[in-house]
Amino acid sequence: MATITSLTVHDVRFPTSRELDGSDAMNPDPDYSAAYVELRTSDGEAGYGLVFTIGRGNDVQAAAIEALSLHVLDRDVDTLLADLGGFSRALIGDSQLRWLGPEKGVMHMAIGALVNAAWDLRARREDKPLWLLLAELTPEQVVELVDFRYLTDALTREEALEILRRAEPGKAGRIATLQKSGIPAYTTTPGWLGYSDGKLAHLLREARAEGFEMVKLKVGGSVEDDVRRMAVARDVLGADFPIAIDANQRWDVAEAVQWLGRLAPYRPAWIEEPTSPDDVLAHAAIRRAVAPLPVATGEQVQNRIVAKQLMQAEAIDVFQLDAARVGGVNENIAIMLLAAKFSVPVCPHAGGVGLCELVQHYAFFDAAAVSGEHGHRYIEYVDHLHEHFEDPVSIVDGAYEAPLAAGSGARMHPSTVESHLYPTGPVWTEESHVPVA
Repeated sequence: MATITSLTVHDVRFPTSRELDGSDAMNPDPDYSAAYVELRTSDGEAGYGLVFTIGRGNDVQAAAIEALSLHVLDRDVDTLLADLGGFSRALIGDSQLRWLGPEKGVMHMAIGALVNAAWDLRARREDKPLWLLLAELTPEQVVELVDFRYLTDALTREEALEILRRAEPGKAGRIATLQKSGIPAYTTTPGWLGYSDGKLAHLLREARAEGFEMVKLKVGGSVEDDVRRMAVARDVLGADFPIAIDANQRWDVAEAVQWLGRLAPYRPAWIEEPTSPDDVLAHAAIRRAVAPLPVATGEQVQNRIVAKQLMQAEAIDVFQLDAARVGGVNENIAIMLLAAKFSVPVCPHAGGVGLCELVQHYAFFDAAAVSGEHGHRYIEYVDHLHEHFEDPVSIVDGAYEAPLAAGSGARMHPSTVESHLYPTGPVWTEESHVPVA
């Protein structure tokens, strides 16, 4: 009988603030970081997960994951992996740790990391990429993974089964098509707020040459700067090329409406996170005021309940699911089912360390087994830090190729973990790191 013998968490950080990679209106000097989890078993197997952060506080996130060790250590591996729905519910239901949420914030993301590591272990055991493992489950098996508490006013178990059963015909064909053609990506690589106009223009030209069919620019620092940068982008890309914009929660309602009025002549493809990710009614008000400009959000939505409300209130046009924000694979399946119920396209958020590697699995599973065909599906892509992962994303002609390797994509190279361990790794000890003001 194999058991879980260790849970190890590493505080891994990358000094991305040196070049202002990842900079936006609310996060001017991020150091992309990961609280990185390794689950190991008595028979030598392992599963990996992570929570993405942007520097200080990564140690707090790591400590939250370690606090969950009592739920996994010495557990029978077969029993745990056979009931990952029950495992997720047990973590969320810990009556003492639950007080730190419930179902939100640092503790909930820690649960997500551990749930994801368990799924990675199962996928490695079954020698399948996570998305294909999920897609090959029956509708009944998928529904068993979902916690429908707080959702049934919008999505019942029976409705979820109907959605999944409706997607069954043609699923094998969609899987084959996804394996051949992938899913379109859009890139945020050119658009960080700290980049100069010259660097912006150069990276936009590169993005178009690489086959990307949409790009995204950060906005919200200064309206005059945003107008100038959008003009640069339009000049480089032409009148009809889709350019999404992302305010990273920068505005109140009236400010958002006024600011977006200034940018409207440049025809943004969508406005992402115009206000607080928890403010459902503000998103709805902004959406009504700026129509027909689509509103997108989701990367910092803290749980399935807020996702449900955004859709019920008709507050968004696009949901940007994140692999490391909610309670892991199981809760993200619930969100994808909600999106299918409300006909909201899921365009996962990526970017930060490891997120591209993780979120692609959700998008491929959604396309194969939940929402099926959708003409407005994209996955975000940022060209940073992929070389640190054993199974990095592959982009061909502006599209994500379907992951082929077993697991969830979360495993880092051991040398990366060693060199970027904070504060003792050589990346941090051999060269002084002075955050950009």
